[in-house]
Parts: sequence; structure tokens; C-alpha cells
Amino acid sequence: MHLLRPVVAALAALLVAVPVAAQQKGPAFEPQVGQAGKDVIWVPTPDEVVDRMLRMAQVTANDYVVDLGAGDGKIAIAAAKKFGARALGIEYDADMARHAQGNVERAGVAGRARIVQGDIFVSDFSQATVVTMYLLPALNLKLRPQILGMRPGTRVVSHSFSMDDWDADEESSLDGRRAYFWVVPANVAGTWMLELAGGGTTGRHEVTLEQRYQKIEGTIALGSLLGGLREARLRGFQVAFAYVDNAGVRRELSGRVSGARMEGSFRADNGTEGRWSATKK
Repeated sequence: MHLLRPVVAALAALLVAVPVAAQQKGPAFEPQVGQAGKDVIWVPTPDEVVDRMLRMAQVTANDYVVDLGAGDGKIAIAAAKKFGARALGIEYDADMARHAQGNVERAGVAGRARIVQGDIFVSDFSQATVVTMYLLPALNLKLRPQILGMRPGTRVVSHSFSMDDWDADEESSLDGRRAYFWVVPANVAGTWMLELAGGGTTGRHEVTLEQRYQKIEGTIALGSLLGGLREARLRGFQVAFAYVDNAGVRRELSGRVSGARMEGSFRADNGTEGRWSATKK
């Protein structure tokens, strides 16, 4: 009988320990609308606005969507579930991040989406092709330099708040809620040496471009004449402009920017066509 006493004592201790552990676990975390975060309070984006944001960005299965301030994870989940994209949500609050990752798993998209705990101002999201956010104007401005440094053509969508003097490429309104869309522009400001070839046209001209975000204007040197560029446009890495030469011929150029080089095709109103390239001086 003495041999059984240690066993009985161990079983008794185990029976006591189980309910105590259960009591220590406490209720599961449930986010509350208006709860305080690091820089913002949590207010979920309505499902219909989430859908519009992702459609404004024309998200496809080829995209990598990063949601800044992921909250309950609904944008990352929708990007993966409805559009087939890879998605990452970055959420500062650790409890919220765990809750959102649970939502990802319950939605069955853990293979394409995930939520991580992190600070959006120190996290590297440079590989994203689409960035979404629902922050505050001051936070948008704080993020703006980092976003403008991303790859040209990256698409950005913000719920409710703009980016001050960086005008949106599109604004949508849904039941009184606004969404803003931008395409990160290439950096084309400066002087370029333009070369034309083909269609019976050759020539080298100095082109100077001024840039304010995606809006550009400029001039072209045509011998002793300094002509203005017409209909200059920049969308991501796509650039276009036109000019009228000394013979009165209008040429329309379009192409793409790749670092310090641009190239594409041109068409003149006299029917000639050719190729062009430009190198930044």
C-alpha cells in the first residue's frame, strides 16, 4: 500500500493542475472596433470597399499584394481567395496579427496568404506589386518616400485617405467611402539624349524633362530651336510625348523607361514610323 501513495498523489496533483491551466488560458482574443493600435484605431474596411480597392489595382494571380496595417486580415484574404494573388499583411499588434492569421487559415488560403507581426515603417515590402492601406493622412505621407522608391508600375490603393499633393490616378466613391489609386512613376527628370531611327528619319536631339510625381513636361532641342513637348505622359514605366519638328511634322513617341534608358517606337503624321531610344546624361 505504501507503494501506491506516490501514484495517488501524482494523480491528484494532475487533476488539480488541469482546471487551473484552463483558467489561466482565458477567452480567445476578439478585436473591437475602435480599439487603439500603434498609430491608429482599428476600423475594418467594408467588404465592398475591399473588393473595389483590389479591382482598382486590377489584381491577378500574378500579383504579390502587401496590406499595410492588416487588421483582421480581410484584404490579404480577399486578394488570395477572390483573385488568386499571393498576399502578405503586416500588423503591428501581436494579438491582432495572430487573430488575422487564424482568419487566413479558416478561410483556407494559408498557402497563398499570411499575416505577420511587424512595423510597417521598418518592414521591407519592396517586392510587392500591389500595396493596400487604410491608415491616416500623416501616416500615408510618412510612407510616401518609401512607396515612391518602389519599382515603377507598382500599384497603390488607399481607403479614405490621399497622399496630399501626389494626386491620385483614380478616385472611386462607394456609399460615401473613397478609395484612391496611384501607379508608382519612374524617375525621368533630367536631360536625355534622344536618337531616332527608321522610316527615313534619323537624328539626335536633347530632351529635358521636368517631373512632379507622374506629371511631366519638357522641351526638345531642334537645332537652334527649343521646342516644347506635347501631351507628355508618364504611367509607371510607360512614357509618351510628342513634338513638332522644324518642317512642321508632328512625331508621337511612346515606350518604356528602364533606369537611365528609355526606348520605344514613334509615328509621324506624314506616315513614317520608326524606333527611338534615349539615354540619360
